[in-house]
Amino acid sequence: MNPVGNSPQNEEKNPKIMEESDVLKRLRRERDIDVAFEYFKSVGNSGSFNHTPLTYQVMIERLGHECQMDGVQYLLQQMKLDHISCSEQLFNIVIKAYRRAGAADQALKTFYRMQDFGCKPTVKHYNLLLDALLGENLLHMINPIYSNMKKDGMEPNVYTYNVLLKALCKNNRVDGAHKLLVEMLNKGCSPDAVSYTTVVSSLCKLGQVEEARELATRFPPTVPVYNALLSGLCRECNFEDALPLLDEMVDKGVSPNVITYTTILNALCDVGNVELSLAFLAKMYVKGCRPNIQTFASLIKGYFLKGKVYEALDIWDRIIDEGCVPNVVAHNTLIHGLCSVGNMNKAISVSTEMERSGCRANVATYSMLIDGFAKSGDLVGASETWNKMITNGCHPNVVTYTCMVDVLCRNFMFDQAHCLIESMLVENCLPNTVTFNTFIKGLCAGGRVDWAINLFEHMEKYGCLHDITTYNELLDGLFKVNNLTVALELFLEMEESGIIPNLVTYNIMIYGFCRADMLDDALKLFGKLSVKGIKPDAITYNIIIHAYCKYGRADTAFQLLNALSAVGWRPDIITYTGLICGLCEWNRLEESYIYLGRMLDEGICPCSATWSVLVQCLFSKIDDVGNVDFPDSILVDA
Repeated sequence: MNPVGNSPQNEEKNPKIMEESDVLKRLRRERDIDVAFEYFKSVGNSGSFNHTPLTYQVMIERLGHECQMDGVQYLLQQMKLDHISCSEQLFNIVIKAYRRAGAADQALKTFYRMQDFGCKPTVKHYNLLLDALLGENLLHMINPIYSNMKKDGMEPNVYTYNVLLKALCKNNRVDGAHKLLVEMLNKGCSPDAVSYTTVVSSLCKLGQVEEARELATRFPPTVPVYNALLSGLCRECNFEDALPLLDEMVDKGVSPNVITYTTILNALCDVGNVELSLAFLAKMYVKGCRPNIQTFASLIKGYFLKGKVYEALDIWDRIIDEGCVPNVVAHNTLIHGLCSVGNMNKAISVSTEMERSGCRANVATYSMLIDGFAKSGDLVGASETWNKMITNGCHPNVVTYTCMVDVLCRNFMFDQAHCLIESMLVENCLPNTVTFNTFIKGLCAGGRVDWAINLFEHMEKYGCLHDITTYNELLDGLFKVNNLTVALELFLEMEESGIIPNLVTYNIMIYGFCRADMLDDALKLFGKLSVKGIKPDAITYNIIIHAYCKYGRADTAFQLLNALSAVGWRPDIITYTGLICGLCEWNRLEESYIYLGRMLDEGICPCSATWSVLVQCLFSKIDDVGNVDFPDSILVDA
């Protein structure tokens, strides 16, 4: 007979007591967080184990890492009910978890409840809370928390100050950041590299590069500070100062890193200087600095800006050869470049390969593709991409919607475009001014100017304000349908609204006046440009030169052209075609030959429009006098 203590019934009533180390091992090893949580609860209810502060901490940390904050709150409450003390480390974990989950407001509530759990806040708790608030841009809440920290008699450390510096700089309060640096020094808390880099970087972003350089001289040089200075100079395309700064780094014993080189290389590509970018790429290799995916993406962007598609694709192949794994940014750079040159087949091929490689397309990818299809007027391609995006669970943003509005307008599907804007409101994706500008442009291009005016008048209902582009698109549409009265009223309204007309506005107005046989008014407006401090461009000059010729004032057009040529302005194919067209309209065929010859001498190849004008004029002459011959020189050159 078994002793009473060893009976099966007693074994059930007195289960084997579990060790803390066994429970911790199981909690840490279980990959499925839900299974781990169920185990935590079941083992606590089994009677074989009483949870300890450490088992609670491990489970809370795991739940927090997965952003399961309801579970975290449940366990905190359970600890309170079980009278289990909470450590400083535990609340560090909880505040970090709320930051990870993007719930700084809940982190703040938990922070204020710490004393209910028998735990007093420390400097580290305050720092983590301030960092959580900063991460969600809740800048207005940071100063009160900092004030409470000082009231509690806690001395801020360098981490605290760095969070405050970042908050001030995010708010463009660089003056306040300067004062805070002084306060740090006065309190014996030496600013570190992060402190100075934060302020230097902010000054550069605000265009105050000289002030940033002066500040940088006050402490030992570091790579992040030099990178911030280089970024500021490159943002202003100030390569004359940026490149010597690279040499200065080396002289001071600071080795440039991949960010340093890529910053300069990217800026050079932005201005189309791919050749010098390649020189920097070579320099990277010589210095033993391996380029990263961003370096190559910058080169791809630069080649596309220069229209060198094959070279861009060659760089893409080089990425693979170098062993770099293309990320979504690199893929998007290539797709954007291909879309910009109208190579949609290759762009779709890259996006397909992107998904096969496990790199998931994002909303920017789909927006680029839809925009590419829109510019080529391909409604089917845009619609298929839109449907694929929705199927893949990627939600369109305002950019995507705007691209889709564009393609619908280009296909004269204005009702569908209007419905799409209405659906944006249902999806809580508010249209912006660019969306309406796109719709207004499409309506004007399709001759639906009345609808465009109505849309213009109701933009504020959607919370969108008119900008210079809105007015320009509508003015262009009004002039195209010869509605001068409303166009002039709109121009006056624009100035009264405080929106300053730009060169595009004046070009539209001048061209509109010329179309309406109001050359004198066009010339008056042209004369106002210099008074307004606006420099005319090729479009302006071409409009005026063509207008002079059209109204029989070719000699004045020649004088303007010669005056512009004297100051270095070079006429283009539009200039010459406008001149020839105007001369032919007044049957001055012989003079048009002269400008055709000049055009060819300057290496400008006539287009079909140029030849069409000449041929029409030639046949008109044949009808009048029987025959007309082109000069031999023109025929030979042609």
